[in-house]
Amino acid sequence: MNGILAVNHFLRGEKFDTLHNHLLKTARKMGIDLTLKTNLELATRSVQADFVLFWDKDINLARRLEFCRIPVFNCANAIEKCDDKARTYLELLPVVKQPGTLIAPKSYFESDMRPFVDRAIEILGLPLVFKECFGSFGMQVYLCKSREDILSHITQKPFLLQEFIEKSAGRDKRLEIIDGRCAACVRRENNNDFRANVTNAGKMTFCTPSSEEIHLAVDACKKLGLLFGGVDILDGGYVCEVNSNAHIINIMKATGIDAAPLIFDAVAKRL
Repeated sequence: MNGILAVNHFLRGEKFDTLHNHLLKTARKMGIDLTLKTNLELATRSVQADFVLFWDKDINLARRLEFCRIPVFNCANAIEKCDDKARTYLELLPVVKQPGTLIAPKSYFESDMRPFVDRAIEILGLPLVFKECFGSFGMQVYLCKSREDILSHITQKPFLLQEFIEKSAGRDKRLEIIDGRCAACVRRENNNDFRANVTNAGKMTFCTPSSEEIHLAVDACKKLGLLFGGVDILDGGYVCEVNSNAHIINIMKATGIDAAPLIFDAVAKRL
């Protein structure tokens, strides 16, 4: 197979290089001719390939590649559904249990959101979780203990307010789902932050998910159209977030399970 690994030109750093090099090395071992291209390069070039492994969130680029009849994994629609936390919540609403969530009304300019915030506090209680709709690695996610705290985080960016699952503060499980199966699972814990993300100094340890958690994660990926993805589940069986291109290196270090060859096998089955 002849493929392209599409990554973001503007995200640099050791952890990204390590991931990209691991995917390229795994592809070579499996006899796959995989070439790394950034979204800056691909924005102005025509592409010929058997597939694109799209490790980015540049949805318009992914869609353009699909218009050229190149199979893209994950597909543009799936990435789009995962990239927007409000869209993810709505897509999964009839499928899995999620924390109570209220999506802020759309505003075209600086607006008074106090009536929405006041009503959200009545419904969800305090503290609650403030999330900008677009963000990664636990960024733009805040635990708010007061009305003023919530208001201080509001900008022109879309956001939602979510029930705080106190019993899962600083703890969750990340399930790596590939082609409808759970490939690996880790327990993430952070004693100093309500967010369990490793980027925020959380720690990962191998764990075995329950059959219920596996069903939740598989159903979420299926509903969102993901061939592979990372599903975060809070204690109590709440699906918190779904990632279209979860960082598989951290899971590999914690579990010894390498998701990369499993992803390439899944891609090959679709071609």
